[in-house]
Amino acid sequence: MRLRCAVLDDFQGVATTLADWSAIEDRVEVVSLRGHLDDEEALASAVADYDIIVTLRERVSFPGSLFARLPRLKLLIASGMRNTVIDYAAAQAHGVTVCGTESSGTPPVELTWALLLGLARGIVEESTALRTNGPWQSTVGADLHGRRLGLLGLGRIGSRVARVGLAFGMRVGAWTPNLTKERAARAGVEPATGKEELLAESDFVCVHVPGGPSTRGLVGAAELALMKPTAYLINTSRAAVVDQDALLAALHEGRIAGAGVDVFDIEPLPAGHPMRTAPRLLATPHLGYVSHANYTTYYRQAVENIQAYLAGSPVRLLP
Repeated sequence: MRLRCAVLDDFQGVATTLADWSAIEDRVEVVSLRGHLDDEEALASAVADYDIIVTLRERVSFPGSLFARLPRLKLLIASGMRNTVIDYAAAQAHGVTVCGTESSGTPPVELTWALLLGLARGIVEESTALRTNGPWQSTVGADLHGRRLGLLGLGRIGSRVARVGLAFGMRVGAWTPNLTKERAARAGVEPATGKEELLAESDFVCVHVPGGPSTRGLVGAAELALMKPTAYLINTSRAAVVDQDALLAALHEGRIAGAGVDVFDIEPLPAGHPMRTAPRLLATPHLGYVSHANYTTYYRQAVENIQAYLAGSPVRLLP
């Protein structure tokens, strides 16, 4: 009897076409689940008869209570080599091997700039007006050259966002709790004297810090109040880093010029969620990692992980 493998959240229906699953088809039946299962009861019911699960990023949590309800599960594969919503101790206790895949930081960098440029030049408003016979030119674009780009985070993604900002002729500053002058100099950026100074003096603020308890609420109402009314905030990192209610209030009250957001407290966003209709907001449905190259890597390495597991030598083990 073949093992059964469920691929979660295959929204675009590409999981089985972007990789060659034929190498394991004689031993594994692969099923793509295109709809999102948004609670533990529904998920446990849907995948109770599967031995292997492939999950995307951190969209689905795997707490101990879920592992207890999946006695057949033996292998869990996550995209990326870091996942904060998997209870690894519980996985081990229930005999579940957890593996990851490589993930490129390039797509999030590119989406960050897509959001930033879209906001700065009013791309959505102007395109919509053109297509609907609306006014010819209704916005005045915000310049990038000579303006200050502030980065909250200067890791592998933040440092690459910095290089693009420098190419646009922007003044780039950065802040992290442990940022040194030497590290900032290597990235070609100015170290801010503090988070408050970075927020108060920047024309564009981009969030590029990892998720976790230390960064939860890093940008709240007090921090948003420091920003210029002409400044923009872009978050392609983790939803919890920016207080969503505080951001909504700032947007509705016009206390910042706008925001570009790719991550949300609830995903997918429910119908009628206030983030769907907030003013001054350019929002995308968590597309930061969604690219042809990344997906090809995820699913190709998922196949490799399954092959290695079946051979008795699991690879890319997490955590």
